[in-house]
Amino acid sequence: MSHQPKYVHALKGVPVPAREELDAGTQKYFALCDEKLGMVPNVLASYSFDAVKLRAFSDMYGDLMLGNSGLSKLEREMIAVVVSSVNHCYYCLTAHGAAVRELSGDPILGELMVMNYRAAELPANQRAMLDFAYKLTKTPNEIEESDRQALRDAGWTDRDIWDISATAAFFNMSNRMSAAIDMMPNEEYHAQAR
Repeated sequence: MSHQPKYVHALKGVPVPAREELDAGTQKYFALCDEKLGMVPNVLASYSFDAVKLRAFSDMYGDLMLGNSGLSKLEREMIAVVVSSVNHCYYCLTAHGAAVRELSGDPILGELMVMNYRAAELPANQRAMLDFAYKLTKTPNEIEESDRQALRDAGWTDRDIWDISATAAFFNMSNRMSAAIDMMPNEEYHAQAR
């Protein structure tokens, strides 16, 4: 009898292999997710039918969200939530809203970010960062030098602007994939950091 992980039901129409059918590297990666997170995020499970795609996704995510940057982990999660709010991405709002709650230690901030980041009391540099991510998501064709200059005026470097933009762009892609396959968030996210 093959082991069907709990996350399969949340990925309708996605060819998620049974755990023992995955290559050894993916099995090891998913075992690490189970150990560290208590689950395999459905976004990772959705890519598991193709080890190359899974590695590309997880490598990019790891670099953007955990790599060296002038942006804190919390700020990167805040960008993920603002982009996902514009795109109405249920999966990412749930998963990254939980991350904002956990990293900030403030459940109210996490909920405000999901609903309307403008209602949150944020430092001016974070507000500028999120305004840029919002505009880059909603009306990318309207981004001008004055938008980049507003970030510089708020204290962000050109490298930071790259990281803000790359994070926003990644979550726009991820939101669209989530919508395309009707990806549902892991149930565990709903109760985290409340």
